[in-house]
Amino acid sequence: MAAPASAQQRAQQPARPAAAPAGQGQALELGTFGEWAAYASQSGRNKVCYILTRPKERLPRTLTRDPGYLFITSRPAEQVRNEVSFVLGFAARETTPGEATIGTANFALAPKGRNAWIANAAEETAFIEAARRGQTLSVKVTSGRGNLSTDRFSLAGLTQALERMRRECP
Repeated sequence: MAAPASAQQRAQQPARPAAAPAGQGQALELGTFGEWAAYASQSGRNKVCYILTRPKERLPRTLTRDPGYLFITSRPAEQVRNEVSFVLGFAARETTPGEATIGTANFALAPKGRNAWIANAAEETAFIEAARRGQTLSVKVTSGRGNLSTDRFSLAGLTQALERMRRECP
């Protein structure tokens, strides 16, 4: 599975899981931790580490969507640590902010194309700390067709997956 796009690339190339090409840059699975998996890939001197999970529940169930994912990515060569991104599995209404909720903590999401990011990148650390303490994460985003979609993620194993990623990409 290929790493999600960098913050600089996200406007042009959305984050999405895909089969990695053989050879250099191929993602290596570092392990699975509860509902999360950790990966690393290297292309030249650039190493990318990420963890991901899929939603445990998608509402409404009657909507047809591609698979969704939550990524947390680190790219040490670019000084990027713990970048949070969502692969929605559908085209989002970009003019309507989304929302991520962990317990009582809410974070505005900026949808773009078929992806979303924490609207204020400075809140990514607070998001991750809330996720480490939380049990579940609820993500609400409006589709381009006007349907409100809710994805619920389990946070079981997140702390262990983050620790493994940080050992690989300190």
